[in-house]
Amino acid sequence: MQYEFLKQFPKRMKHVGRYVLLFANSSQKAIWKQYGFQKTDEQMTVLFAILLYVMEQSLKDEHCTADDIGAYLDSLNVLYFHKNMGYMDCRTLGDYILNVILSNEGKAMYFEGYDFAAQEYRSMHVSYVANRIVYVDSEVRRTSYYLTEDGYNLILSTMEIEDNLRFDVHEMIFRMHLEKQSYDKAVDDIKNVFNLLRIQLQRIKEAMGKIRRNALSYSVAEYEAVLEGNLATISDTKQKFLDYRALVQKRVKELEDMDLHVGRLSSKEEDKLKNLGIIEYYLNRTIDEHQKILSSHFDLKSLYTHELELLAQMSYIRRFSIRSELYEKILEQPEALSRLDLFLRPLFSNEPEKVYNLKKAMELQRPIRKKAAAEEEEHLEFGDEEWMRQEERRQQEKLAKYERSLSLLLQKAAEAAGGRISLEEIKEGLLEQPEEVSVLIPNVQIFKEIMVELLKNQTVDLRKLKKERREYLSEGTGGFQLNEMLLSLDEAMGLGLRELSVYRIEDGRVVSFEYKEDGIQKRICCSNVQICIRRED
Repeated sequence: MQYEFLKQFPKRMKHVGRYVLLFANSSQKAIWKQYGFQKTDEQMTVLFAILLYVMEQSLKDEHCTADDIGAYLDSLNVLYFHKNMGYMDCRTLGDYILNVILSNEGKAMYFEGYDFAAQEYRSMHVSYVANRIVYVDSEVRRTSYYLTEDGYNLILSTMEIEDNLRFDVHEMIFRMHLEKQSYDKAVDDIKNVFNLLRIQLQRIKEAMGKIRRNALSYSVAEYEAVLEGNLATISDTKQKFLDYRALVQKRVKELEDMDLHVGRLSSKEEDKLKNLGIIEYYLNRTIDEHQKILSSHFDLKSLYTHELELLAQMSYIRRFSIRSELYEKILEQPEALSRLDLFLRPLFSNEPEKVYNLKKAMELQRPIRKKAAAEEEEHLEFGDEEWMRQEERRQQEKLAKYERSLSLLLQKAAEAAGGRISLEEIKEGLLEQPEEVSVLIPNVQIFKEIMVELLKNQTVDLRKLKKERREYLSEGTGGFQLNEMLLSLDEAMGLGLRELSVYRIEDGRVVSFEYKEDGIQKRICCSNVQICIRRED
C-alpha cells in the first residue's frame, strides 16, 4: 500500500460503525418525545444507562428481562430524570430500546467500511445485545438479554482505562510485540505511544495558556492532574525507549547483514526491515517528545508559581479613584499642576521587560504608508465645514485620476484588434503620445492599485455585475472600487462590455514607463500584462 496508516482502516471503521448505527436507530424517533426526552443528550443518557445495566447483569451472570429493565428505568426516573412516566411507561420505553434501537427489530445490522487494501467496501456485522430463554422460579418462561462482543467493545471504549495507566499499557503492549517480533503490530503500538506523548504535551500548553490568561480560573485539582500525568510519563520513559531503540538498531543490523551475505531477503524479512525502520523513526520522535515534556513540566511549575505570586502581591496594591483623588484636587488647587510629576513619577519607576521576538524579526518588513497614516490620524472638529469640503474635493480629484487611468486602459483594449492588448503594446503606443503617460500613471500608488485589483480579479463578468446592481441597492464606499468604476466607465464610454480578463504574460519581459510626478522624472517597472475585453453580441 502507498499509505501504510490506512492498512487497518476497516478495523477502525468497525468501531465507528457501532456508534453510527446506534445513533441512526435512535435519532428522529417520536417515542422519545412522547415520554419527555426532547434533547439528544437526554436520549443518549438513557440509552447508555440501559447498556451499562445490561453489561452489569451480564458480568454477574444474572437474568436481565424486560421487567428488570423497566424497574431499573423506573427507579432512574424517580431519582434523577423526573419525567411524567409510570412503571408501565418505563417498561414500554425499555422494551422499545432493547428490541428496536439495540436489536433493530430482529434484523441484522451492517456497516459498510472501505478496505483500501482490497479497494472495495466491506460489510461489517454489528450487534449490541442478544437474548436467550430463561425460566424464572423454575416455571415462568422469560427472555433475558445480554451484551455481545460489539456491545462490550462499545461500552468499554467510552472509558477504557485511566489516563495515568494508558501510557503504561500501550508501552507494555509495544514491548510484548517487539519481543515476539510482531513488527507490524509494534508499528501501531509505537504510534499510539507517540500520540499519547503529544497529547500530554498539548495538555501542558493548554494549561499554560489558561494560567497566563487568568491563574484563578485554573484550579489546583487541574494543576495536580497535569503534574501527575507528567511525572507518570517522564519517570523512566527515556531510558526505556533508549533501550528499545538500541534493540531495534541491533535487529536492523542483523537483517542488513543477512541481506549482504545471503544475497536477497525474503518478502517477509523485507517487511520486517521496513517496519523496524518505521519503529526506529517513531522511537527517535518519542525521545524528543519526552524531552519537550520534561522542559515544559518545569516551565509550567515556574509559570504557575509566578502567576500566583503576582496575584498575592495585588492584595498589597492600594487603589484610588482618579477622579476624586486627582481631577477634583487639581480643580480645587490649580497650582498643583506644577508638581504633577510627583504623582506620575511612580508609574515610570520600573523599566518594561524587553522580549526579542525572533519570529517578528524574520518577517518581511513592508513600508509604512506615512501619508495614509497621517490622514487616518486627523481628527475632525465639530463645525469644521471648510475642512470637510476640502477633504471631499481631494477625494473626488483622487477618484478622477483612477477613472482616467482605467478608462485609458479600456480605450486602448477596445481599439486593439480582437479586443486584446498587452501592457508592452500600450507603452509603444504611448511613445507617440507622451501626454497620455501622465493620464495612465498619475502616480505609482494609483497605477499599482489598479493593476493589482485587475490581476486579483482576473476575470470580471460585467453582465452579472449589471444584474446585481439592478436587483440590489448598495451604498457608495467613497473609495476606489474596481467593479463600480468599470460599470460607470462602460456606460459613459458606450463600450457594451460583457467580460474583462487580465492576466500576467509569463515571458520574462519587464515593461518600464517613464513619467513625471511633481515635476520629477521617474521610472516604474512592472511585468507584462495582457488585457482582453469581450463585448455584447
